[in-house]
Amino acid sequence: MPAELTERLAALFRWIDPGPDASHLVSDISGWWRDPTVLAELGPALVAPYRAARPTVVLSPAVTGLLLGPLAATALGVGFVAAHKPGDGRLPAGPLTWAQSPPDYRGRQVDLAVRDRHLGPGDRVLVVDDWVRTGAQLHALYDICARRGAQVLGTAVVAVDCPPETATALQITGLIAGKDLPT
Repeated sequence: MPAELTERLAALFRWIDPGPDASHLVSDISGWWRDPTVLAELGPALVAPYRAARPTVVLSPAVTGLLLGPLAATALGVGFVAAHKPGDGRLPAGPLTWAQSPPDYRGRQVDLAVRDRHLGPGDRVLVVDDWVRTGAQLHALYDICARRGAQVLGTAVVAVDCPPETATALQITGLIAGKDLPT
């Protein structure tokens, strides 16, 4: 991956204080989406470590994954499957496979669902997301893949902010480390 992309990701990133009632700062990655060079380079950079493994589909969770997943899928020339959350307001019709994540960095457990008809035996899955801190949602997505008979090849994220043992266990690669983002 070009060093220029990592530098650009850092330059376009911000932390935002959401106010006095908030317990933590909120990441603002909107600059990544506004920059056409970053958009053009994200998909190919995310999938580069997995290209030789020949994924057949990219799976990403709502909400930010719904942007990144298609960029990665397009770079690979494969299809995209969205993982939905009940809080999104619109769940797809038809049979779904559900899983619940372990607690995330804020102690929340997230329910995720994938349409059964879009994921099954023989699929070689690359999971793609914007950020990983605990891997909680990844555990739920890996569980869904296992239930559907699909093989997970690993996870590609923009920002890796999890312990090294989590990254190793979940086969996570990233474009920038959380510690390299401006504070």
